[in-house]
Amino acid sequence: MDSKALLKTVVKAADDKKAEDIVVLNMQGISLITDYFLICHGTSEKQVQAIAREVKSAAEKAGLDVKKIEGFEEAKWVLIDMGDVIAHVFHRDERNYYNLERLWGDAPIENIQKELAP
Repeated sequence: MDSKALLKTVVKAADDKKAEDIVVLNMQGISLITDYFLICHGTSEKQVQAIAREVKSAAEKAGLDVKKIEGFEEAKWVLIDMGDVIAHVFHRDERNYYNLERLWGDAPIENIQKELAP
């Protein structure tokens, strides 16, 4: 599966669990570790865990081996490393604090609206 197809899969999975403010940063040419960052948040620890679980499950159903998951138990910032795509699922308060969009401000934002259309 190429990185763009994986990205579509995980964006849909996050949206299915009502992730809020989904943003995708194109990291190609900026970072050597991944092609895309998916950043989103939930409003409770349970929702953050549900989003992370769904993203992991969708990636595995697509035949991908999820390399690493960090922060699942605390559910404040869950990082899901799928190689070409790294998902950052935050609790709303943590997302505002870390503000990855500003930290990686030189990365272009991908238009994902067609993946989110009903």
